[in-house]
Amino acid sequence: MRSIRVVSGTGTGPTALAAYDAALADAGVHNYNLVRVSSVIPAESRIEVLDTAPDLGPAGNRLTVVEARATTEIEGDDPGTHVGASAGLGWTRDATGRGLFYEASGSNLEAVRERVTEGLSAGRDLREWSFVDERVVTADVATDLDPHRSDAFATAVVVGIYGESEPIL
Repeated sequence: MRSIRVVSGTGTGPTALAAYDAALADAGVHNYNLVRVSSVIPAESRIEVLDTAPDLGPAGNRLTVVEARATTEIEGDDPGTHVGASAGLGWTRDATGRGLFYEASGSNLEAVRERVTEGLSAGRDLREWSFVDERVVTADVATDLDPHRSDAFATAVVVGIYGESEPIL
C-alpha cells in the first residue's frame, strides 16, 4: 500500500516565487520538481498527515502532487492593515480507500475551509461511491502591511504527495 503524504507550509519572500519557494521549504518539498495532478485518490492508498515531508529522493527529481496554494502581496499604502494567504486541501474516501482531494485558496481561512468542504460535497455527488470519511488540512500566513518590510509576499501551501520522487531525466 503506497502512501500519500499531506504536508503544509508557509513562507515570505521579496517576490511571489521566493515566498512560494519558502513555503515549499517549510513543507519539506522545495528541492523537487512538482508535477500537479487532478484530485483522484487511488484505491488502497494510505494518507498520512505530517509536519514536513521526509526524504523522498534526490534533489531535482519529479514529485507527483495535488496542491493548494495562495500568495498575497504584503506591501501596501495602509500600514497596519492585516493581510493573509490561506490554502486548504481536503479529502473524502470510500471503504476501498479510493476518493478525491479538493483544494482551495484565498485570503480568509474560514472561507477556504468552507470552499473545500463544498467542493468535496459536489465531488461526492458526481460519484456513485459510498464515502465514509472527510478531512481538511489548512495553512495560513498572516501579517500586517509594513512599507519597511524586506519581504513583500507571503504564501501558504498544502501539498498531497503521491509516493516517492522519480528521476526527471
